[in-house]
Amino acid sequence: MYKYSNSQSEMIEEIKVKRELMINSANKLGFTSEETIKYSQELDELINMYQKSIGQASRPNEEVKFHFKQMIMIWPKVLV
Repeated sequence: MYKYSNSQSEMIEEIKVKRELMINSANKLGFTSEETIKYSQELDELINMYQKSIGQASRPNEEVKFHFKQMIMIWPKVLV
């Protein structure tokens, strides 16, 4: 699907790129479009892999908080 790096800094860059793709897709096609959902799922997978690589146990509440914060950052752009 896409390249997974062993380097944490490269993983962060992959996360940034995927996040930007997701945001652009949401702005262009909507939050529930197939493409936006696909990017969102891929972003989740990358974030989970990154968290595992730094030794943090994935906690559901923390993941929900993280995604909620990300969505808050998107809303103002969409509503403008």
